[in-house]
Order: sequence, then C-alpha cells, then structure tokens
Amino acid sequence: MRRTWDSKAMLLEIRNLSAFYTGPGKLVLEDVNLSTAQHEVVALLGPNGAGKSTVLKAIFKEAQIKDGEIFFQGTNICNHPSNKIAHLGIAFIPEGRRLFRSMSVEENLEMGGFILKDRNELKGNKEKVFQLFPFLGTRRGQAAKNLSGGEQQMLAFGRALMVNPKLVLMDEPSLGLAPQAVDKIFNSIKIINSLGVAILLVEQNVKKALEVAHNAYVLHLGKVVFRGRPSEILSSEKLKNLYLGG
Repeated sequence: MRRTWDSKAMLLEIRNLSAFYTGPGKLVLEDVNLSTAQHEVVALLGPNGAGKSTVLKAIFKEAQIKDGEIFFQGTNICNHPSNKIAHLGIAFIPEGRRLFRSMSVEENLEMGGFILKDRNELKGNKEKVFQLFPFLGTRRGQAAKNLSGGEQQMLAFGRALMVNPKLVLMDEPSLGLAPQAVDKIFNSIKIINSLGVAILLVEQNVKKALEVAHNAYVLHLGKVVFRGRPSEILSSEKLKNLYLGG
C-alpha cells in the first residue's frame, strides 16, 4: 500500500533501525526509533560508543543498514545513494568537518553546492552564506587550513547550507573547540534553525545541546533509552548520572 504523507507530520522518521559498519559486522544500532519534525532541533545524547554518530551515518549511507526504515518527507531513503539524499534536502556535517583544506573558503562553498545545476543559484547561495557569516566573505580567498577550528566549523555550516537543505545532520560540531568558539557555534546553530532548517545534532556538550534542542534522545549501547524534552533530561539526576556523565 502506498504510504500517504501528511505535511504536518515528521520530516524525518526512523523506524526499527539496526545498523553496522562493513568489516566488523557487529551491530552498532539495534531497533532504533526516532523522528524529527519540520523546523525542529533534535539532540542525540549519550556516552561514547552509544551509536549516536552511527544514526547520522546510516541516514547518509556511511553505515550499513541491516533492518528498519528511514523516511524523509514520506519517501523511504534506505536504498538511496548519498547524492540523491542530498538532492532531497539533507546535508551532513561530519565530525572533523572534512573540508578541502588547501582550497579557499569560496571553493569549499562551491564544492558544497556541487549538486546545483544553475550557476546563478550557486552564486546566490554563496552570497546568502556570506551574509549569514560575514567573516567568510572577507576571507573568501583564504585557504580553509588557515582558519581557526571554530572558523572552519562555521565554513562547514556554510558549505552545508549551499544545497538549501531542509535537514542538517551535525556530528560533534563543538568537538575540540575553545569555550568562546563553542558559544559562537551554538549561536550559529540557532541562526540556521531560525531559517526554517531542521537539525539532528550529535553533541557531547550536553548542556549546550539541550539549550538549543526542542527534543532529545538518549542512546546507550545502540538503543534509545529515553526520548523527551530537554527539561525532562535536566530534571532527571538518574538519567544524567547513568548516561550523560553527571
């Protein structure tokens, strides 16, 4: 039976997902269910090795799906290649950013817009990014490797926005950054979300993640052990002590 899609329903819906990495073959995720509504920030929290990043990688085809389904705007994307997923409106910012370090800021943005066929759209999207992050415009000719860690992360944000995404997957955007840079990163996450972009956020900085999230999931050993509002997590000493390092 053809599945009908309600525009008011979930943007992303993951059902009973089990996933692994090629090689070891051991399940990293087991029977995971989660969803993201339109314009929503959802935080994925939990200790190291819980499977948080694997959720994002399974969506974007960097992990192998054993069982389950992933729907994006009503379309099952489990068998879609990464480039088709990008065309549908999902952007992925991996841990470590994966910038083209020897290329300029502007060249990195253009690489982010590789799926755009219209050169005017590509140019227009670059200017939108420069308006959103003005310092990138002033350094458009500078090599990415010469930016600070925080600035590189902002460039990764800008690169993701080049494809006009409806959903951005963010994997540990504040990892290894100085506190001042972390504040700027989370302010940028708020700005991106204010544009109507939904965000699925994997982040070790629990406090900061919960400040920007509308909903949150806690994972442990590849399974969802809690789903709820940030306030529920913050008020649960048991949850914080067992899964979030106090």
